[in-house]
Amino acid sequence: MKIELTSQQKDDKSKFRGFVNQEIVPHANYSDQEECTSPKLIEKFAHQGYLGAILPEEFGGQNMDIITYGLLNEEIGRGCSSLRSLLTVHSMVASALCRWGNKSQKEYWLPKLSSGEVIAAFALSEPNVGSDAKSIETTATLSGDSYVLNGEKKWITYGQIADVFLVFAQCSGKPSAFLVEKNSPGLSIQPISGMLGVRASMLAQLNFQDCRIPQENLVGRLGFGLSYIASSALDYGRYSVAWGSVGIAQACLEACIQYTSERKQFDVYLKEHQLIRQMITEMIVNVKAARLLCYQAGYLKEIGDPNSITETSIAKYFASTTATKVANDAVQIHGANGCTNEYSVARYLRDAKIMEIIEGSTQIQQITIADYGYQEYISKHASIVSQNLLAMM
Repeated sequence: MKIELTSQQKDDKSKFRGFVNQEIVPHANYSDQEECTSPKLIEKFAHQGYLGAILPEEFGGQNMDIITYGLLNEEIGRGCSSLRSLLTVHSMVASALCRWGNKSQKEYWLPKLSSGEVIAAFALSEPNVGSDAKSIETTATLSGDSYVLNGEKKWITYGQIADVFLVFAQCSGKPSAFLVEKNSPGLSIQPISGMLGVRASMLAQLNFQDCRIPQENLVGRLGFGLSYIASSALDYGRYSVAWGSVGIAQACLEACIQYTSERKQFDVYLKEHQLIRQMITEMIVNVKAARLLCYQAGYLKEIGDPNSITETSIAKYFASTTATKVANDAVQIHGANGCTNEYSVARYLRDAKIMEIIEGSTQIQQITIADYGYQEYISKHASIVSQNLLAMM
């Protein structure tokens, strides 16, 4: 099988790269230090149609195929992981509404999400709940024609500026999803700062104290929150993070090639030292391998193969751990310079570590992938396993 981009995908990738180099790269370090994304940059991002990348044209979206969407995430991730995180969470909410929202929700929200008139955030994590999403503590109680929410959400990406949140809460013991606008009475938003990485992603904690929202803000049915709505959205999130991790690793590789071609030690350029060449070689190979896994996951998503979920986990696991390793080597190659704000590799390393935590940690992916491996083995060797079990009895 030959993996090759179409001419349109190649053109789109070139366009994405040009936008990133011109509009994102020059400001990424400053945004990181200020822990803030410029509103003007978000406007330019939205003007390109990127916030509606995966939405159908009928709602003003770009209707990108899933491979092109991956390429967009790689290029944005290469420039700034924080801005790529906006693309991730915004698209997660958009995809959830597109799939599970009712007609009026789609007609009202999706055009606004496509244009960037409205910024959306995904509110699942809580102070006491991370990977164990089924244990969310936020509650929603039906009161007349409204739902009343109580609880807290934490680590909400772009929660400081989001106009609407997709909030997950327990309703009569059934995990469910709700749309909550930022000006809803009873909702207060507290900025979070001082994070290790993706510092410009403007994290926030949401506090719900008798927060009253219209009954029609329920997305899907009661009980659909985790197994359907969050699950499908998180699959998009993992796919985005996987490609974004490839972007970080690619940025590290490019930075190291430039740096080792310009800096001399012992009267020769760093690139002439054998151990440096070994590190560069490993970077090239691992970046290409991670990208191929992302292509595989994207292809399976495009054709609707059920194995795409596991393949996305594999891509996310390998790409995020690769990004951390490549970024660590990039800092090592840059030496003391790599430990300063003057060079981007320090930011890449901090951002890469975050990629191993968000949208399912490295350890969660390992559990998922191992389970898949055992199940696949058993299904392929069912008769042999049965014979062995009988022999042991």
